[in-house]
Formats: sequence, structure tokens, C-alpha cells
Amino acid sequence: MNSPLNVNGKRALVTGASQGLGVAIVHALADAGVDLVLTARSERSLKALADEITERHRVRVATVAADLSDADEVERLARQGLAVFGGLDILVNNAGISIPEAVTELSVTAWDATMAVNLRAPALLGSRVGGAMAAAGRGGKIVSISSAAGITALAEHYAYSVSKAALVMATKMLALELGPANVQSNVISPTVVMTEMGQRVWGEPDKAGPMLARIPLGHFAQPADVANAVLYLVSPAADMINGVDLPVDGGYSAV
Repeated sequence: MNSPLNVNGKRALVTGASQGLGVAIVHALADAGVDLVLTARSERSLKALADEITERHRVRVATVAADLSDADEVERLARQGLAVFGGLDILVNNAGISIPEAVTELSVTAWDATMAVNLRAPALLGSRVGGAMAAAGRGGKIVSISSAAGITALAEHYAYSVSKAALVMATKMLALELGPANVQSNVISPTVVMTEMGQRVWGEPDKAGPMLARIPLGHFAQPADVANAVLYLVSPAADMINGVDLPVDGGYSAV
């Protein structure tokens, strides 16, 4: 295949793979021929997804259960993820948590948990996996999932918004220091994505209405919207894109 979108045979590690947006990203990559290392906290859910991916897409799939709130677990994940297929070409930092709190109600526990998963884990993986990509001399792609809440402040999301904004700068640092080794690092900032969780949180018209009114396209994102953006950024078509924050938000951040 000579398509600039061809990623067949590449090897990817995807965090937060077993639910929501992660599942859509995994299917998009597998459908394009990417071999996958899937990680989430539950080995059981990972195994079910791995079986489905293997049967449907006929790519190689491995699973590594890990708790990304634990730095030692993240370090182990990086080592095991790199070892499975003899290296990685793609890292997708998708895992994230949100513990809604107003600024006046901030708890240290919620702040630390949010920063550990949303910022420290992708920063460590970017360092370890990105460093290995650079050392291997074949280049690589790192894509992290941020949020429109990291661009425009969102009420009652103090720790979440701060962590996602910081993730954008972490991505720029990776782009700066790994770019000379042909490792490109970019971030995607979606608006509300209508995963199962998105449906539960934003499915009520009274709650969704004010947010939808701020999106020029008038609707929330679907998981495929983000998964397709990931697929583009990890493909050769995006080889000159490095250190970019790509909003997938229907114009939310433009207003």
C-alpha cells in the first residue's frame, strides 16, 4: 500500500484501551493493520477486547494490566510494552480520569489522583517509550488525548482542566526533545465525546443544551471522530506535524 495513511504492521501501545474512547481507537488502529499492546486496570476486560480484536482484525494483540495512578506500574508498563513485539512505533496516551470539584472544594486526594493518571502517567510513558523509539532510530508517533477543558476552563473541573492543559505542554516538550530523532508528538483535545459515559453525563437535554450552544457545529463528538484523528496523526500523512494541539470540538475553542 502506498497510501500516506498506511500504518500496516506498526506496533502500538494504547492506554485506557478497554472502554469508551479507548475501544474506538483500538478498533481504528487494528482495522488499519496495527499490532496492539492494550493496557487498562482490568485484565478481564482487556482479555475480552483482545479476543474480539484478534477475531475481527487478525492483528497481533497483547495485554498488560496496569494501574496508571502508580508510577512504578507505569514504569513496568513501559518496559513490558516495549518488550512484547520487540519495540513500539506508536504510543497513544488515552487513559484519563475526572473527579468534578469546584475550586473552593478542592481535595488533595482528588488533585493527586487526577494528576497521577492524566499527567504523570503519559509524561512517564512519553519519556520511556519515546526515548526507546528515538534510540531505535526508526522514529515514532506519540498521541495524547487532552480535552477542550484544557483549552477553555470548565466549571467544577479544576484538577481535570489543569491536568489536561499541562498535558499539552508535556506534549510540546516531547516534540522539542524527541523531534530530532524523528519521533513526532501531538495531542488531541476533544469536546464532549458521546461514549457510554458521555451519554450518561451529557444525555439530558437540560444539561447538554448550554454546552451544545457553545459548539458551532451544534453536536458533540462521536468516538470515531477522535479515533480517526488519532489514525491520521500516527500515519505518514502527519510526518511534518509535531507539537500540535488538535481540537476535535466542532469549533468550541474557536468561539
